[in-house]
Amino acid sequence: MKLQTQLGLLAVALAASFQAMAEPAIVYDLGGKFDKSFNEAAYNGMERWKKETGKNYLEFEVSNESQREQAIRRMAEKGASPIIAMSFSQASAIEKVAKEFPKLKFAIIDMVVDLPNVQSVVFKEQEGSFLVGMMAAMASKTGKVGFVGGMDIPLIRKFQCGYEQGAKYANPKVETFGNMTGTTGAAWNDPARGGELAKAQFAKGADVVFAAAGGTGTGVYQAAKDSGKLAIGVDSNQNHLQPGTMLTSMLKRVDVAVYNVSKNHKPGMSVLGLKEDGVGYALDKYNEKLVTADMKKKVDAAKADIIAGKIKVADYMADNACKY
Repeated sequence: MKLQTQLGLLAVALAASFQAMAEPAIVYDLGGKFDKSFNEAAYNGMERWKKETGKNYLEFEVSNESQREQAIRRMAEKGASPIIAMSFSQASAIEKVAKEFPKLKFAIIDMVVDLPNVQSVVFKEQEGSFLVGMMAAMASKTGKVGFVGGMDIPLIRKFQCGYEQGAKYANPKVETFGNMTGTTGAAWNDPARGGELAKAQFAKGADVVFAAAGGTGTGVYQAAKDSGKLAIGVDSNQNHLQPGTMLTSMLKRVDVAVYNVSKNHKPGMSVLGLKEDGVGYALDKYNEKLVTADMKKKVDAAKADIIAGKIKVADYMADNACKY
């Protein structure tokens, strides 16, 4: 009996030390770790965790769709925990592997996987997009603004819908244009196509374009600079990429989400909007000359009204339609 008790205690001690030793892991999605946008924000969150804890983490950059499940399973076999999957497109892989490794912790950003060992983090992208839509309409001299999305999926329509609603809130007569880059994962990393779509919108009279397209956005910003127009960045603060051209960036605090998951994994769903400081707009030395005091005052007033529930921002994903 005594031996059994000792063995039992040893097993508990080993399990505890394993948990203490377990390193988090992150699986970036298509577009690469340094896409200057979504994946890079996640990388910054992991680096913040690493700096604060002095510990290391595992990482993998997916270069084709078949690698997602392989990468997550490999991390699980190494005992990594939590394993964080970047993007809705990794949902089926997370669901499968999390069931196989019920004692490990998993997380997914931008999708909900309902399992007891999975934390799902989603954002109210429409709220941040509403604010930058207002700014686009107020900054526009032509009364025409554009949107370039990455992959044509409901999540990106969510950005577009909020942006258009915000633009029309600021100027009911504003005209909006929208294009998606493609229907496959390649749409997240095609700057040349992004530039072409932006130029086509400029030719129609748009003078501000918002890109929610991952690495493709860099082509949109370059086209805006070359054409003397304004652009709006996404996910990370991208104002520094083209100073004087970037009106602002729609911040999606993926870095904060990833950091929080690494530090304190909580199974279930977390929803981050303006109230939670999960989304917002960027104001810094690179764009302060483009954002007038009046613009800031109106946008901040709208932000307060959205948080208070006075302004309802349409959620495209609620019924796969843009109704406002």
